[in-house]
Amino acid sequence: MYNPQNPLIVQSDSTALLEVDNPLYEACRDKLAAFCELVKSPEHIHTYRITTLSLWNARSAGMDAKEMIAVLNDYSKYDIPGNILHDINEYVGRYGKLKLYQEDDRLLLRAEDNILMTEVRHTKTVQKYLLDLVDARTVEVPLLERGRLKQALLKVGFPVEDLAGYTDGGHMELSLREVTRAGKPFMPRAYQEDAVAHFWASGSVSGGSGVLVLPCGAGKTVIALQTMARAQMFTLIIVTSVTALHQWRDEILDKTTATPDMVGEYSGDKKEIRPITIATYQVLTSWRDPAKAKKTKVGKKSQLDKELEEIAEEEGTAPLQEAIKTPRGAEGYQNLELFNRQDWGLIVYDEVHLLPAPVFRIAAEIQAKRRLGLTATLVREDGREDDVFSLIGPKKADIPWKVLEKQGWIATATCTEVRISLADTNKLEYAIAEARDKFRIASINPVKEQVIRVLLERHKEDNVLIIGQYIEQLEALQVTFGAPIITGKTPQKERDKTYAAFKKGDIKVLIVSKVANFSIDLPDANVAIQVSGTFGSRQEEAQRLGRVLRPKAEGILAHFYSIVTRETRDQEFAAHRQLFLTEHGYRYEIVDAETMMA
Repeated sequence: MYNPQNPLIVQSDSTALLEVDNPLYEACRDKLAAFCELVKSPEHIHTYRITTLSLWNARSAGMDAKEMIAVLNDYSKYDIPGNILHDINEYVGRYGKLKLYQEDDRLLLRAEDNILMTEVRHTKTVQKYLLDLVDARTVEVPLLERGRLKQALLKVGFPVEDLAGYTDGGHMELSLREVTRAGKPFMPRAYQEDAVAHFWASGSVSGGSGVLVLPCGAGKTVIALQTMARAQMFTLIIVTSVTALHQWRDEILDKTTATPDMVGEYSGDKKEIRPITIATYQVLTSWRDPAKAKKTKVGKKSQLDKELEEIAEEEGTAPLQEAIKTPRGAEGYQNLELFNRQDWGLIVYDEVHLLPAPVFRIAAEIQAKRRLGLTATLVREDGREDDVFSLIGPKKADIPWKVLEKQGWIATATCTEVRISLADTNKLEYAIAEARDKFRIASINPVKEQVIRVLLERHKEDNVLIIGQYIEQLEALQVTFGAPIITGKTPQKERDKTYAAFKKGDIKVLIVSKVANFSIDLPDANVAIQVSGTFGSRQEEAQRLGRVLRPKAEGILAHFYSIVTRETRDQEFAAHRQLFLTEHGYRYEIVDAETMMA
């Protein structure tokens, strides 16, 4: 079969090439995204890869092998290679061949047939999580090894369908308001209700754990509130920062019947444990040497705690994750005890793609608790998407950004990459620098200031965020443009005050570091100017675009600019970050700064 009108070429190495300029491009892209991963997205040909995890996530979300193969057949120029058809059927078919059940207070792993159970029992990395055979295809599993067993089996190619169910947590009365405390009508949107329904699955064992993928600005908090109202159980919510914590608290109090004494803050400053407790990832992963614990005054953060928080906020989560990879005793993570200090029935992981290693470890031990992961992108820079799948749960819903844009639930956005030349004064320094320093030199290129000036003049009536990674660069921009700045060193009260002024319109331009990447609600921001980013972080691109995607007044567009130094490491990493834009249907225009400033 040969159909030259189709845009797709599927290759025997599990990659698929998609022609961007083909009339069928958008339709094909949207369907491929359900079960393929985008690898590269240059101007004319985009490369996707079919992976086992992408297939299993699609299967868990309800897509079967026949539907996946039909998409490839419908859009491919050539016949699909036989090995691809075989692999899709084979790997999709593996999902559910192993199931976990709970019977008579015992945790049981049951295989589809005797041969598979024999293979599982002879797999060395799995054996330590198994007890005695119950019958030829069933083996008992230690209750606390439920998560680690799922991790181990996934890594050898067998995703487990977990039907062992959950233990209910402490009961609390909670319902959604029809009118918020602020006096505004409130009704969840249809797609939010659908997402909750997929996750909750009528309270059955087939629901209750998993990840919901929705755009920034689509109301992931509202989805969590709906889930809490269905569960009616004590809930632990883990968020990225104290600012996000305060926003979650305000949303809970505004849109539900929860009273202030029901909601607790668990952060570096407070250690409140209530029926609804909101904690930060930073405080849960703070670590102190147990041998020195007696020297630390109760109620005060150690210097190490403060340093970890600053690293997490200013350098992103990667350095924090690197710091906690160092072997340390479990007793050093004293705040992880929060998971056991209340009878939780539901645990909500906001921005689940940032989950740090110690929280993964505790997640492996609390598989009997319902677990809801929320994110705008499942991409993790550390490659641990499989652990999210195993320990938090598979993808239950993935709502395309462009679909919600067309429905008016998020803003219509234009994405523009502005390319500039490296300043003459930096060319020699760049030429002799090491790779990491090359990226920094190109990222803080002083020519970017000229572009910002032009963009601020173009958008002088808009609400503009200038976002960057390097504090020295941002502080220089503060001096030049006189705009307020928020970094990891900014006191929390000052942050809250500045964010509030920006929301009111008293501030039209705000400079922010990486602290504004996650869970910051700035609904009136409609222009983002990215001056520097974290190497090739696709997740960061998602979050930064999300800062301007809250719904706008009719006719107001959102603009996302990324200023990039051409022919440098800055441009190389920008190309990888832009994969996110392509994944979600955004086309980005590349413009020359010299032309724009002429």
